[in-house]
Amino acid sequence: MMTFAELTGARWAGFRRSRGLVAGLAVAMLIPLALGLLFAAGSRSSCTQGAVVDGPCPPPPLGPGGEAVEDRFFFVHRSLDGDGTITARVGPMTGRIKEPPPPGDPVGPPPVPGVAPWSQAGLMIKSEVRQGAPYVAVLTAHGHGVRMQYDFTGDLAGSAAQGPRWLRLTRAGKTITGYESGDGRRWSEIGRARLAGPARIGLFAASPGALTVEGLGAAQRFSEATATFDRIGVTGASSGWRQDDVGVVFEQDGVTPHHPGGLVRSGDTMTLTGVGAIGPVTAGVRLEHLLTGLPLGLLALVVVGSLLGASRTRPGEEEAGGRVVAAKAVVAAGAGFAGGLVVAAVALLAGEPILRAGGNHPLPVSPLTEVRVIVGVAVFWAVVAALAVGVAALVRRRVVAIGVTALLVVAPALAAVAVPGGVAGWLHALTPAAGYAVTQTIPAYPQVAGHYVPATGFYPLPFWAGLAVACGYAVLALLLAVRRAERATAVPA
Repeated sequence: MMTFAELTGARWAGFRRSRGLVAGLAVAMLIPLALGLLFAAGSRSSCTQGAVVDGPCPPPPLGPGGEAVEDRFFFVHRSLDGDGTITARVGPMTGRIKEPPPPGDPVGPPPVPGVAPWSQAGLMIKSEVRQGAPYVAVLTAHGHGVRMQYDFTGDLAGSAAQGPRWLRLTRAGKTITGYESGDGRRWSEIGRARLAGPARIGLFAASPGALTVEGLGAAQRFSEATATFDRIGVTGASSGWRQDDVGVVFEQDGVTPHHPGGLVRSGDTMTLTGVGAIGPVTAGVRLEHLLTGLPLGLLALVVVGSLLGASRTRPGEEEAGGRVVAAKAVVAAGAGFAGGLVVAAVALLAGEPILRAGGNHPLPVSPLTEVRVIVGVAVFWAVVAALAVGVAALVRRRVVAIGVTALLVVAPALAAVAVPGGVAGWLHALTPAAGYAVTQTIPAYPQVAGHYVPATGFYPLPFWAGLAVACGYAVLALLLAVRRAERATAVPA
């Protein structure tokens, strides 16, 4: 009787000699590679800046962690070199929102009264009046209560209060503590963050825009928020108040601000109006866009795995039973891993320079994240190949096996562009398609309004959980196939 190593070696040798299987694996690799590189070559980006029309777009500012960020707001501030405190009462926000334009009208109606979700007004300590500089803020967010946010990605929830609210930031050494109060006497701590060195301390207002979702696309409509601050108290700060419209965009003349913020002072009361957002960027060109052809590549891989799983028993394997199924799965998984590794590595490493040559600025991620995506795609391909073997060995019909596996792995990804986001989310959480989560490089931040659905590259499960779901299906299919094979080869007593 052949050992498992001998069975695996024989099946691997047979795979390499099979022109059909090798060609199928090559097709599975070429499809996503071609689509990814075509996407990179066809992506062009240009911007209008001041008097320059259709020039290269500037890269987004980077936060302290190297992530792309939005950092636009109106800031009234003073210098803070050491310890200090700022306290103020923030009134309810008002604002304006631009309505969606009707079909055929690119301009649309003028803004109407309203406040966009996540519009913010509060207190801030920021190391520099520069986009991307570290900061700590305590604020009221429209529809989301009191928050303490810092360095663009940090977000701590306070109370759900929406009315006038007392806020306070206190710095002692490198530690900044955020507080809130309903009456200015009894204070509750929200959280703590760290910020070293000289800084600016003051009041701010921002409005990230109202999100409009149309099909697979999403757009931010103009909005601005206005809030009144009174009972303002500052300790430890020097110099007088200054104001900056951080990140303001200019008209084509390069001088006139486009939708500027503003300040109105009346005695000790300040009314700030701001536009823009403070937080990480989640929309834009991302590296996983170079892997959008993966579902079609996996369809070809499913065919390869199904043909291997349904292949006939060879001489010498008659009594091996379930070990033959396991050997086929090992060979398919190995081939799938190698193919997925090449696809992901070439697509990302070759596609990123092509994207940049076209004026695009892919959202930056760490080298560790890129490695995680490359290895994750390889593991997912290995799992799908093994799943195809298990299903084929179980049903013993190639066409049926291909259909079943493709329905589980490929169909949810293709259907994500047509079904509602909630349905697509369930499909990518409860089927082997959960494994596509390995391609996601930018997390979905709760404090950033976005179109977070699988069709736009945001999945309901973290990458490790998505792989676990896919592995569970593969293990179950292989166990059932092994059990059936063992029964078929059992010798009656």
